[in-house]
Amino acid sequence: MPIIEFSPARIAFRMARPAISGVVRPRLVLVWFALAVVTFLVFCVSVGAGDFPIPLNEVVPALWGDGEPGTLFVMRELRLPRALAGLLTGAAFGLAGALFQAVSRNPLASPDMLGITQGAGAAVAAGVVAGFGAGLGTQALGLAGALAAGIAVYLLAWRRGASGYRIILVGIGVSWMCVSLTSYLLSRAQLHQAQVVLGWLVGNLGNRGWEHVRPTLAGVAVLLPVVLLLTRLQRTLHLGDEVAAGLGAPVQRTRMALLLCGIALTALATAAAGPILFVALAAPQIARRLARAGAPPLTASALTGATLVLVADLISQRVMTDLTLPVGVVTGVLGAPVLLWQLARTGRR
Repeated sequence: MPIIEFSPARIAFRMARPAISGVVRPRLVLVWFALAVVTFLVFCVSVGAGDFPIPLNEVVPALWGDGEPGTLFVMRELRLPRALAGLLTGAAFGLAGALFQAVSRNPLASPDMLGITQGAGAAVAAGVVAGFGAGLGTQALGLAGALAAGIAVYLLAWRRGASGYRIILVGIGVSWMCVSLTSYLLSRAQLHQAQVVLGWLVGNLGNRGWEHVRPTLAGVAVLLPVVLLLTRLQRTLHLGDEVAAGLGAPVQRTRMALLLCGIALTALATAAAGPILFVALAAPQIARRLARAGAPPLTASALTGATLVLVADLISQRVMTDLTLPVGVVTGVLGAPVLLWQLARTGRR
């Protein structure tokens, strides 16, 4: 008579097989479709709204090059780059936040909390104050700073592996170190240098052109397929390191690959529009509750992040016209209650 083994890994695998087997969940598909429609509508409204309003029935044909020359000029040269920058940066932030929260299994994990956006800010401040910011540009400086901070967090958290708990603690320490460095550099900066740094640090989509859109689009186009290929292993990590290792998943290599993808996405988004706060924190949690999923769904988180940034940009442009607030200020106002709510829920648990 054959002996049946009831190991914890085998039991966990059988209990969790529907969650990691690629079975299509109807609710998740419905949420994804609804978010895609909402994102497209908000994008069209963002492109059409302005001092020269374009009706929605003319926006879609104009996106494909069909329309009056004046309408096409306004869309292609003035509004489309800004809207695409908001769409891509929001999607990148939302996807990066979902990766960080899934890998660490902590709803508070985001680039804002792990020091990646603060590292970008410190690099921009250092470049501008040192005088070589004009040659490299804030986009290149932000990209380099975010990548350096993210890699530093991972290396410092490594001790025979990098657990989610250690990554968060080390990230908080790196975050405050970068904030302190930025504050010191601002105290030594001249007035015009401080204005440049502060204008970038709040997160802004103003004056965004195709030179900001193309690198972000290329980076997202390369990283998104890689993330989707790792989705199955990411779901396995959500069961815990021991169970994932028992199922044969390469835990540390998968975590490293996912974290590197999240760091790269954050770096691209931060370089394009500055550190737009709370999008990476709030978007995955909103998407997870809409889909009623255990872990943040990746594509739904990306669409939610894109919608949040586009809506915040519309509010900053059309609702608060007298204040002309940057988009990062609006997302901060909208995202702070989400952070407080998450802290309250985490504390109760």
